[in-house]
Amino acid sequence: MSDLPVLAVVLALIGALLFAVGSVAQQSAAEGVDEDALIGELIRSPRWWAGVVGDVGGYGFQAAALAVGSVLVVQPLIVSTLLFALPLSARFTGTRMTGRTWAAALALAAALVVFLVVGNPTEGVESAPLRHWVVPLLVVLACCVGAVAATAAPRMPAGARALLLGSASGALYGVAVALTKPVVEEFDDGLTAVLTGWEPWALAAAGLVGFYLQQRAFAAGALSASLPAITIGEPLVASFLGFTVLDERLRVEAAGLVIVLAAVAVMVVTTVALSRGQAGAAAPAVSS
Repeated sequence: MSDLPVLAVVLALIGALLFAVGSVAQQSAAEGVDEDALIGELIRSPRWWAGVVGDVGGYGFQAAALAVGSVLVVQPLIVSTLLFALPLSARFTGTRMTGRTWAAALALAAALVVFLVVGNPTEGVESAPLRHWVVPLLVVLACCVGAVAATAAPRMPAGARALLLGSASGALYGVAVALTKPVVEEFDDGLTAVLTGWEPWALAAAGLVGFYLQQRAFAAGALSASLPAITIGEPLVASFLGFTVLDERLRVEAAGLVIVLAAVAVMVVTTVALSRGQAGAAAPAVSS
């Protein structure tokens, strides 16, 4: 744990808080809006724009964290967005978080700490040739297309639709985050180097499509149905690209690896539990 860059951790947590505020504001503006008129309705909503500002601020802190820390350090911390967003959403909507939801949220936080402490992620390379990106990116894009296509199934529950759209959105955000490190590195060579590289354009495309799918997910169902999928999808995909492309590694032996894998499994399971449980179980707060 002593090897972790403290500044990266602090910046990532601030980014997570801003993402949480932005998500709550955007979901409250998008919920119930017909998808055919989604963008037209949202751009007229001051609350939605406030959420966009939160997202932009969150990404700024996230990029700053990535400039001083590895993807494997920064991205798991972004999962803490859930720990900020669900209580904020419950308070904003006048609902309450159940004991089971709090237990899942605490388990998620504990798994995150275990991943960082035991895994002790290393820095990798700042950038990699395009040929190293092709296969991993195709795998991620295929999963995204499959998730979005599945939402076309007739009579799909709103929660499942929000979960699938959120998963695709989070995966694309993960692509954008993994590409942020090489883009930040290219700024050292000047703006021309940035604009002539493929990474900034791929980053922008992944971010914009991910943002659109996020709004569709918010419109499809409750925040607790979509945000966990977005939040866990982003670090999983970013970490996958950090491993396969940027040569980042976990500093663990066999026993430690088992613990880290168990922590990742807990993160995934608790995220799914939060998306399924809180969406259906949250009830209006009872006044005393």
